[in-house]
Amino acid sequence: MKYAAETMESFLNIVTKVNSVLNNFIWGPVMLVIFLAVGLMFTLRTKVFQISHFKYWIDVTFLQLFRKDAAHVRKTNDKHAISQFQSLCTALAATIGVGNISGVAVALALGGPGSIFWMWLSAFLGMMTNYAENTLGIKYRYRNEKGDWVGGAMIYIEKGLGWKWLAVIFSVFCVLASFGIGNMSQGNEIANGLYNSFSVPKWITALIVMLLAGLVIVGGIKRIASVTEKLVPFMAVTYIIGAFIVIFTHASAIPDAFGAIFGNAFNFSSMGGGVAGFTIMVAMRRGISRGVFSNEAGLGSSVMVHSASNVKEPVVQGMWGIFEVFADTLIVCTLTALTILTSGVYDYAEYAQYVGTDLPANLKSGVALTSAAFESVFGSVGGGFISIAVMLFAFSTILGWSYYGERGIEYLFGLKAVPVYKLIFILIIFLGCNASLSLVVDISDTFNGFMALPNLIAVTLLSGQVIEMTKEYITRVKAGKETVNGDEV
Repeated sequence: MKYAAETMESFLNIVTKVNSVLNNFIWGPVMLVIFLAVGLMFTLRTKVFQISHFKYWIDVTFLQLFRKDAAHVRKTNDKHAISQFQSLCTALAATIGVGNISGVAVALALGGPGSIFWMWLSAFLGMMTNYAENTLGIKYRYRNEKGDWVGGAMIYIEKGLGWKWLAVIFSVFCVLASFGIGNMSQGNEIANGLYNSFSVPKWITALIVMLLAGLVIVGGIKRIASVTEKLVPFMAVTYIIGAFIVIFTHASAIPDAFGAIFGNAFNFSSMGGGVAGFTIMVAMRRGISRGVFSNEAGLGSSVMVHSASNVKEPVVQGMWGIFEVFADTLIVCTLTALTILTSGVYDYAEYAQYVGTDLPANLKSGVALTSAAFESVFGSVGGGFISIAVMLFAFSTILGWSYYGERGIEYLFGLKAVPVYKLIFILIIFLGCNASLSLVVDISDTFNGFMALPNLIAVTLLSGQVIEMTKEYITRVKAGKETVNGDEV
């Protein structure tokens, strides 16, 4: 028994070291530069579409939701598709998660205020990467034997490039990531939150989450979308209102907050040479990775649900992808950062001496830091509010990622394997709520990042098609042959 235990411990140590090397690569400087480079390429080749056509893509997406003559954007009669709004909400369900509350705080704690600038930059460029993904997703999607729309990075990798082997690799990474980042780590957050805030036993939480998630997941994308279109706007709007109250309660600190963000992003003079350069590099890495990890632009994940939309025009769904990144990172993540920076619970002078190292126990990070910001205005209620927000965000992430994993399984093994996947996915929630998962989460985080490699290769090689579709669509718009409302499939 002792030998077996030692062998297992040795094996886990090897796995940990290998995963650490792979994780440091996929979320390291080289890959983060590649993420930015792909976004920059699409930004330049579309003549900065996210700015030059800002009014248009806002009209086609967000403002459409309030027009009486655009009911198809909100609802669809196609039993094999979801509406454009539902596709957005389901994609946001997977991206607006714990990271928007915890991850931004971690970036501030470990990378300083300057990390927020780099988060903005990655989101700005990522808007066009997400645009390209979703445009290609609609172009290459197809209906399966049940009549449902099927699309995603694996589809345009196979049909656009003819590289089925690479599509298989992407799908394997996607399925593995769905069990970890999309399931167990989220269940763990929910269980810990209920236990720490309300002393709810973790096994009870596990059963409740399994039941609620199971009732939604077994209904397929139509039921997932019907839940997310209600849950996501509610939790996002509620959180945004709470954040605005905190920020404007400390309104006098807003200029200093923005000054800290821009000053820390570029200020080499505050420290001596090499230390300053190191600090800025840490800020860049933390901010860029937080932006990518939050909105998932470049990972090829959200395109799977966007491809189930009732939209007719690929470019229109691409613009929903732009809005997705805009809402997730430039709005929600920014508000989290400003609540922390304006509330007085974060002193960069204290945190700066630990840049690039582990924080001491007396300095808050993650959820605790965001909670402290809300408690500065709402008292203990603020901490409870953040706990509930984390749980809702985590639950919505479980729903969104269940669909991503489902699409990956269908691509690998066909429709017959989907019910088995759903059952396993639901059962794994129990493990996630109750177990210590640091290694599992770290490994799945690596799989999540490695989804980007095949996807970024594909969108780069297929970039000419994206640019051509964009030019053709804009030409039709200028000629009056396309309206803001567009057409439903």
